[in-house]
Amino acid sequence: MANDFTDHTQTFNFEALQQPDMQQILTLVYDALKEKGYNPISQIVGYILSEDPTYITTHNNARSLIRKIDRDELLKAMVRTYLGE
Repeated sequence: MANDFTDHTQTFNFEALQQPDMQQILTLVYDALKEKGYNPISQIVGYILSEDPTYITTHNNARSLIRKIDRDELLKAMVRTYLGE
């Protein structure tokens, strides 16, 4: 007897689950950088381009938080947001 479930493929959208988490992490990192007197945008861009964690302060655990984000997924989300997709 054939199982009907084998003919159907389930899909899972991992990116949709990650985007709110990325936004929350970026907000926390942004706030930590601002509190320490850095230009948060420049520091985050420096990190994204180089993947050098020293662009991000350790204040409020920001450096550990930013490293939880996959840079490729972050760039995809940013481009999608910028283009209104």
